[in-house]
Amino acid sequence: MALLEARDIVAGYGETEILHGVSITVDTGEIVTIIGPNGCGKSTLMKSVIGLVNVGSGSVMFRGNEISNMAPEQIVRSGLCYVPQTANVFPSLTIRENLDMGAFIRKDDYRARIEEMFEIFPDLADRPNRNAGSLSGGQRQMLAIARALMLDPVMLLLDEPSAGLSPLMMGSVFERIRSVNSMGVSILLVEQNAREALSMSDRGYVLSSGENRLEDRGPALLDNPEIARLYLGG
Repeated sequence: MALLEARDIVAGYGETEILHGVSITVDTGEIVTIIGPNGCGKSTLMKSVIGLVNVGSGSVMFRGNEISNMAPEQIVRSGLCYVPQTANVFPSLTIRENLDMGAFIRKDDYRARIEEMFEIFPDLADRPNRNAGSLSGGQRQMLAIARALMLDPVMLLLDEPSAGLSPLMMGSVFERIRSVNSMGVSILLVEQNAREALSMSDRGYVLSSGENRLEDRGPALLDNPEIARLYLGG
């Protein structure tokens, strides 16, 4: 049984339908990447899974339970967390306060979890009382991922984590994503840097105009000449 299965998802905004029957699965322990042109529905699919966009038809199953159109807070409690591309930290709060906010539904003593986050993301550990608004783009992305991990999720949805980053910071963010996955956290990734994302992915999906176009193993998509021509710059 798949950890996450979105089947025949139809969704959009108001009367504008963006997804026209999209299906994806993520198995336990996998990294799965979704690529495709701008406007093809990648982020809309993420938001449909986490409950931020209404699913008109189709179903979203997580850990064997249907979560279609559940409130995002309920979905988060089930072990699925989402890191949006932008507005993903509280800039006026410190690094440590952001991590505190990430643990908002925990009732236990989570201080040890904060220390674990500082070990995984050493860029955040040096100045925990620094305001998030003063961080670089890459550091903000790391903080956003760390904040999501405060709830010990079994799966993360990451929407364009490398967008706008320098090559150096981009590589650092991808390295941290690999580390998180090695801890047993499954990852569904939407990413503009398709080459880097597919190289570390178990599988990938190509969306086009709100529909499934292709599914294959990550390395196979990298070696596909049509995919290379359309999405990998070669």
